[in-house]
Amino acid sequence: MGRMPRDMRQLMQQAQKMQAEMQRAQQQLAEKTYEGSAGGGVVKAVVRGSGKLERVTFDPSILDPDDPDLVGDLVVAAVNQAMAAMAEEANTAMGGVTGGLELGGLLG
Repeated sequence: MGRMPRDMRQLMQQAQKMQAEMQRAQQQLAEKTYEGSAGGGVVKAVVRGSGKLERVTFDPSILDPDDPDLVGDLVVAAVNQAMAAMAEEANTAMGGVTGGLELGGLLG
């Protein structure tokens, strides 16, 4: 096959640079935290950019023995909100790295 054409080498170098930038962006995102809340702030959830649930806090006043499902519903809503904030920032960051290229399942 011989030597690789110059434009192919440049393309490979660009791909390697993009990959390094994506890894750097993913690492930065993984270190950040994102908060979501529900019920007017009585339940708060914090997730890391890696997707790990860090903590859930809630105001004890929402503990209603007659409606135990309420707390669970609020926790789910708060976690979902935090995860959505994380995903939105990840999409923005990765879109900036890839220059808007659609990479399908390559990012996750």
